[in-house]
Amino acid sequence: MPVVAGVDCGTNSIRLLICSVGPDGVLREITRENTIVRLGQGVDASGHLHPDAIARTREALAGYVERMAAEGVSAVRMVATSATRDASNRDEFFSMTAELLGRIQPGAVAEVISGEDEAALSFAGATVDISSARGPFCVIDLGGGSTEFIVGTSAGAISGAYSTQMGCVRVTERIMSSDPATPEEIHNARLLIDEKITQAASHVPLGEAVTLVGCAGTFTTLSALAQGLNEYDPEAIHMSEISFDQMRDTTAELLAQTAAQRKENPVIHEGRADVIGAGAVIVEQLMAAFEELSAGRIQSFIISEKGILDGIVAGLV
Repeated sequence: MPVVAGVDCGTNSIRLLICSVGPDGVLREITRENTIVRLGQGVDASGHLHPDAIARTREALAGYVERMAAEGVSAVRMVATSATRDASNRDEFFSMTAELLGRIQPGAVAEVISGEDEAALSFAGATVDISSARGPFCVIDLGGGSTEFIVGTSAGAISGAYSTQMGCVRVTERIMSSDPATPEEIHNARLLIDEKITQAASHVPLGEAVTLVGCAGTFTTLSALAQGLNEYDPEAIHMSEISFDQMRDTTAELLAQTAAQRKENPVIHEGRADVIGAGAVIVEQLMAAFEELSAGRIQSFIISEKGILDGIVAGLV
């Protein structure tokens, strides 16, 4: 059976999905991995990728390439999102990816995709396991440097998609730099986030959504915390439904903690501990916005472990 791989390199983490392809075209997951590399370290302020960030990403990608080779991967697609879109020295990053990925598929190199393309891939992956009866959906892909909003149906009909320059790393570095964030910083973050949500609403019919789907690390970690898991368990997290009340209890607790205190919780990756406070504020403002947009009808998130990677691999098939 052919084996294919997708790699997603975002602002905070780089992720790998390897699948085999059956004779009927059905995908079977072989491995799914996530490594915090903080590629977007300082990009918002400096406009370029930090050498240490590129080195961390090279190390992680080299490990992924070794795994691909061991599994017999014949085709790979890697996409790079917010951090590389904003960087003046992105050619250095792309040369590194061409060198490593070329060992698996000659000519392969990371692609910078637009926020809208990123959104469409995220939507396809995030909604694959949800009943179509719960649509229309608004998929919210909350990343390190950007957050994508996509409204559509499970049949793939997209009503609108928009990428905002709002993510947990960007908001942390720009506003919430204290540990823990001060009330003034949180207030200022809320103002920025509300502005970005309003911006998204002017491009995407958010009010059409019946069900909210949250994907990427902030949402999956918040689900694990809200469920009181003792360890990060993807099976328990995927397709979990977390009420706004549960989510608000969780975000309030996170915002009161220091990064060191968050690191003590086994479900919070140490590379996410210093930025998940900003992620929590983004989620709080999302809840307030959708309560207003839906006149109170929407009161929960479905959390998906699947997202852009699943869309990438499906596209390869």
